[in-house]
Formats: sequence, C-alpha cells, structure tokens
Amino acid sequence: MEKRILGIIFSLLGATGLILAAVNFVNGGEGTRNIKSIIIFAILGAIFFFAGVGLVKSTKDKPS
Repeated sequence: MEKRILGIIFSLLGATGLILAAVNFVNGGEGTRNIKSIIIFAILGAIFFFAGVGLVKSTKDKPS
C-alpha cells in the first residue's frame, strides 16, 4: 500500500512540474534562464510522472 501512495505522490509532483514547464513556455520571456527552467521542469516532471505511474501500475492490491 505504501508503494501505491508513493506512486500517487510522484505522479502529482510530476504533473505539477509539467504544468509549471507549460506555464513558463506559454508566458514566454527571453533569455537563457527561461529556457533552462522550462527544460528542468519538463525533464524532472516527466521523470516523476512516469515513475509514479509505473509504481501505481506495478503495485498489486492486497485483500485486507
């Protein structure tokens, strides 16, 4: 059960990172700092999201 909860938390963190990357991309702004933040948020968001989904999918429910 703990792995499933951890997977949900990772998925939520990943979705938040991907949303932040999208917001930074849409708001625009020029410069290296904006591009770096978009790339960092997108990569970390994708890693957390797919790790969380993998944990949720691979964890089996145990009857209580």
